[in-house]
Amino acid sequence: MKLKKLSEQVIVITGATSGIGLTTARMAAKQGASLVLIARNDNALQTLASEIYQKGGRVLIHAADVADEAALRHAAQRAVEEFGRIDTWVNNAGGSIYGRILDVSIDDLRRVFETNVWGLIYGSRIAAEHLRDKGGAIINLGSEVSDAPIPLQGIYSSSKHAVKGFTDALRMEVEADGLPISITLIKPTAIHTPFPENAKNYLAYEPQLPSPLYAPELVAEAILHSAQNPKRDFFIGELAMVHSSFALNVPRLYDTLNEKMIDSMQNSGEPSVINRHDGLHQTNSKLNERGSSPRFVLEKSLYQRANIHPLLTAGLLVGGGLAVAALVASRKTKTDGNMSYRTNNGRNIMAFDDMNITEDMEVVGSDGLHVGTVDKVEDDQIKLTKNDSPNGKHNYISVDSVESVDGNTVMLMETADEAMSEWDDEDDEVSGGSDSADTTGASQGKSRTAGAGDGDDFM
Repeated sequence: MKLKKLSEQVIVITGATSGIGLTTARMAAKQGASLVLIARNDNALQTLASEIYQKGGRVLIHAADVADEAALRHAAQRAVEEFGRIDTWVNNAGGSIYGRILDVSIDDLRRVFETNVWGLIYGSRIAAEHLRDKGGAIINLGSEVSDAPIPLQGIYSSSKHAVKGFTDALRMEVEADGLPISITLIKPTAIHTPFPENAKNYLAYEPQLPSPLYAPELVAEAILHSAQNPKRDFFIGELAMVHSSFALNVPRLYDTLNEKMIDSMQNSGEPSVINRHDGLHQTNSKLNERGSSPRFVLEKSLYQRANIHPLLTAGLLVGGGLAVAALVASRKTKTDGNMSYRTNNGRNIMAFDDMNITEDMEVVGSDGLHVGTVDKVEDDQIKLTKNDSPNGKHNYISVDSVESVDGNTVMLMETADEAMSEWDDEDDEVSGGSDSADTTGASQGKSRTAGAGDGDDFM
């Protein structure tokens, strides 16, 4: 199954004004995707749309609660009217409750399922209806707690078990029917988002996410990678896989350890705030990607790098041997077919000629973000097309900055921002945006109902 490049896609994101959804929206806009953003907070949507539009993005906003199927269908209809189609649907909206299950009201327990489960079911069904002919991706935000439930968030863990079961069953049915739809379940570990402050709290203390925390950009990166590359499951953070494996393989030991740490691992040490605002029954989003409490955050994940770039990771395993060879060769070049290894201050650099890097290949940074599209290779420079250039010009990338070539993707050793920042220093390549860029104004639609919908998932 072949999915479109992000710059050619129309992407629907629910829960777009907070945490993971907000981070994903901004990252997707930066890579040229056309966006349909859904959340309950109309003011936050307006502000976000203005931000994206001012940077040349194309965005449609729709204020709605994901637990309202009719509102979601209206959003999908407006997306088709505005952009002509839907290519990827991201079911991100979610919420939680901190408290012992026996202490939580039935209305609140039900509210979590209406958002996390029914909202995702509605979104998946609507997306499948639009994607069944031309194809595309459905990406559902699950959690490591679908495998490794935790106490004090019992209803959240239950909802993510339901999300996993629904997503896996839907995938099997879609594949059995031969529909060109990729269905991915994203399973993050603890992510530094406003999740605790948006969750309803029944505890005597203010809750916190268990350490260590990972950056929300890692989740957004995985979502956008899955929008372009069919994936079944995607764990976010090494600990997501560790926790899941632990709970599945030694469940009784997992239970015992959690029972002993039932309060300590989620206790911030601060007493519960009186008249605390939360996002369970009404919006509490403030356009914050990360949580308000200062925490140590893991910004990178070797596991994720391996998941997105398996060939590169295989190369790293033999990197030690190549480094020794580089020290011995020192500034010499060894040629092997169309690939040569050079040394630069002791670092191995793979350089590729035009037999390896060809027209229309996508060039991405080490962070997986889009840099440009190959026009051709001129000597030791990769010339990029004007089509998706941020400044509307042909830009150049040195072949010495290429880390690897994987299928139709050329990966650089530097991040996308680092690669593109170099163009600002060139007199004839000043970044200013193309006057002919196709942009659509931030249009808005309002469909208001009370309920959850614009939270984010941390596990």
